[in-house]
Amino acid sequence: MKRSEITSATEDYLKAIYSLAEESDQVIAARVAEDIGVTPSTMFSALRRLEKEAFVRVERRKNIYLTPKGREVAEAILRRHFLTERLLTDLLGLDWVTAHQEAHHLEHAISPVVEERLSAVLDNPSTCPHGSPIPKKGKPSPRREWNPLNTVAAGSEVIFRCITETGVRDARLLSFLYDHKVRPGSKIVVDDVAPSLGTMSLKVGKDEVVLGLEAAKKIYVQ
Repeated sequence: MKRSEITSATEDYLKAIYSLAEESDQVIAARVAEDIGVTPSTMFSALRRLEKEAFVRVERRKNIYLTPKGREVAEAILRRHFLTERLLTDLLGLDWVTAHQEAHHLEHAISPVVEERLSAVLDNPSTCPHGSPIPKKGKPSPRREWNPLNTVAAGSEVIFRCITETGVRDARLLSFLYDHKVRPGSKIVVDDVAPSLGTMSLKVGKDEVVLGLEAAKKIYVQ
């Protein structure tokens, strides 16, 4: 199937499935529907179409998996999205939240030729501004070697690697991290974990930051 025959909606569904699979071994229709913001009935119809077109396979337990064909499309749209975010932040100076929102509108219009040129102009970046690895054909994502921040014990020192795509869609979290200058590559010291309060106390450089445990699930560290 030529790229011109793949709709923007199909790309969005496949991108969501890919991103959720990076965060969990189980991806079900309800999670994808919530992530994209569609009704269960719309998701059901879309899933039947994606399965018919061999982009996904659905197991008896309702777990959704991308086929090689579906993964190729998902990685392509993610590459374009991440490169567009780099363009908007690195060259145009937009903040994280605005860059993510604008990239979602622009990613579907970028051709392979423009994508290749854009990557070259940006010096072939390996990650998006939020730290997510830019997919490369045939190469596994290093994300599997990283852990959610909420699983880190008090007293540990880790390196901030990325915000998940689910986290990036949380504008409040993204703004909070941006305003506190918490960036990929930053050293984070976990001072305290308070499950009863649902918070973590962190030290990033000289700054002290209190973060909710639910928000910490969307941050991957090493």
